[in-house]
Amino acid sequence: MSQPLSEHERRHELSTLTTTGWSIVEGRDAISKSYKFSSFIEAFSWMSAAALWAEKMNHHPEWFNVYNRVEVTLSTHDVGGLSALDIRLAQKLDELAT
Repeated sequence: MSQPLSEHERRHELSTLTTTGWSIVEGRDAISKSYKFSSFIEAFSWMSAAALWAEKMNHHPEWFNVYNRVEVTLSTHDVGGLSALDIRLAQKLDELAT
């Protein structure tokens, strides 16, 4: 089972992610990011690749897609907030988007 991020992990990992466009969700222990692609098919292809990784990690994002934009929110429901799973999935999503 996952553990909540420690204060050290929170400071270090979240500061790194905020430089890539992730932000803290107001009112909950979660992070979010908006990805913009050149077309719907590019956005959907990215979502398909991301879904395969999420399934491998057994950690599934909250997301919303309209045309070429995908809004992603990450939080680990089992721990009631952010965990290392969220950090790893956020990093993988960024990697897939490049």
